[in-house]
Amino acid sequence: MNALHAKYGAQGFVILGFPCNQFYYQEPGTEPEILNGVKYVRPGNNFVPNFQLFAKIQVNGKDEHPLYTYLKKNCPPTTDTFYDDRLMYAPIKSSDVSWNWETFLIDPTGKVVQRAPPPLEPMMWETAVTTQIAAASSDGGAVVGK
Repeated sequence: MNALHAKYGAQGFVILGFPCNQFYYQEPGTEPEILNGVKYVRPGNNFVPNFQLFAKIQVNGKDEHPLYTYLKKNCPPTTDTFYDDRLMYAPIKSSDVSWNWETFLIDPTGKVVQRAPPPLEPMMWETAVTTQIAAASSDGGAVVGK
């Protein structure tokens, strides 16, 4: 994600990250602890996101954040297989985010354009991102990703 944001951020492409602890308790800490985990553990190697990370939220289940209700409602799921012994929420629905780093591409008007399962090699979305940037440039809008 850093590579996409570095390459296209100046053109209006925005990446938003939302940590979640619903996938085998992979994000159990506070926001500063999560950032340290990203930097030193997963992915590690002093990785520091160059995009905005928000507070931890619920992306699935009875307490899911309204943003994810909207995203999932407007884009088909990426899988039909869920491992409920690794999911820390209920109820499990077919439209759920399947794991951390599931990614959504949203156009300048807020329409969900595409959804990708994890792990996503970010540069695989480069064509979709540049298409949205071109559309935003002609309309004067911004592009939001993840």
